[in-house]
Amino acid sequence: MSELQFRDVPESDVDRALELWWLVYHDRPDEPEKRAYHRAMVLGCDRIGAYDGDALVGFLVAHRFTLSVPGGELPCPGLTFVSVAPTHRRRGVLSGMIAEVFRRCAEHGRPIAALWATEAAIYGRFGFGAGTYGTSVEIDSTRPLALRVDPDPRALRLIDPDDAPAELGPCYEATRGRRAGRIARDAARWRGEWLPETDEDDEELGPPRVVGLGATGEPLAGYAVYRTRREDDPAKPGTVQVAELVAGSPAGEAALWNYLAGIDLTGTVRAWGLAPDDPLLLFATDRDQVRVTAQFPALWIRLVDVAAALTARSWAAEVFLVLEVRDDRVPANAGRFRLTASPHGCTYEPTPAAPDLTFDVRDLAACYLGGSEVRRLVRAGLVTEHTPDAAAALDAALRTGELPHTVDEF
Repeated sequence: MSELQFRDVPESDVDRALELWWLVYHDRPDEPEKRAYHRAMVLGCDRIGAYDGDALVGFLVAHRFTLSVPGGELPCPGLTFVSVAPTHRRRGVLSGMIAEVFRRCAEHGRPIAALWATEAAIYGRFGFGAGTYGTSVEIDSTRPLALRVDPDPRALRLIDPDDAPAELGPCYEATRGRRAGRIARDAARWRGEWLPETDEDDEELGPPRVVGLGATGEPLAGYAVYRTRREDDPAKPGTVQVAELVAGSPAGEAALWNYLAGIDLTGTVRAWGLAPDDPLLLFATDRDQVRVTAQFPALWIRLVDVAAALTARSWAAEVFLVLEVRDDRVPANAGRFRLTASPHGCTYEPTPAAPDLTFDVRDLAACYLGGSEVRRLVRAGLVTEHTPDAAAALDAALRTGELPHTVDEF
């Protein structure tokens, strides 16, 4: 048995890396366009392979993302295409690839990493914590959508999907900093992930439609990307599937929801992965008309360099605490550290002092973007509070104006 090696996957190995990924996930797209899209995506990312001799037995891709964090943004590898050959399970392939990711993060000054977890139990043991949550809703649009706020009166207009990246990009970027957890998008991501002709997860949905709020030639005040599905039975109304809705104000959001709920020949609007504090859940007059159908952890965050990550974000209040952090995968993060933070800045330095709070690194990651409360983790027995009210003090300092959120699955 040869020793596993973890190294870059060259372009010459990309095709067999994709074959490994399709093998592991019991899939192989028939459409040449889809295979070509996957190949182009992988070529634009960092690629790590596990090699047993000449055989590629593990594969992992890291998108070169920039992620919004409270008060700013950070480079953030987005891990995907994670695959381990069925012949090499439980031989340290995944552990070795993740360790290589962490090593490269340290080398290149990337204090955080992220992924969407297909199996939470796997990635929790590598120190990833659920940093954002999604809420799916269903609107009964067989009757007018009743709202408690007046919709923005500006004109709504349909936008050609070919023009959408240039039109939607500035609006998305202008609102991205309001919520942590959002990924900067280039034109390729807009076209490949948000505006492909066919929805990869539901091929019965129609082509992408884009509606913008604001007159032609003016900056958009909001937009929605959606698709529709017609039922086989013509007597049954169709469905509107919302991919993303963004606006700069509650009135703008109200105008877009009104539009979506008023599309002819449809009777249901479904939206996947709204923020848990999305205004729709408050300004809908009748919550029986707007039902929450699912809530789930979305973006998982790993603090690869805890000190760099904490000192890079903003803080809502003063806090002076000693944190004890456990981290079996990145030993430099483990130990006791004095956190001194305020709206003016942050320091995080080793100390021999007794801890006020003891965290596993995955639970500190879950709180990092402001999406989870330390007090809830204390009540769940996952964080130990040694000093009364220490958790409440840290929660106040970590608090953000809006909960973190992303719908950029990868």
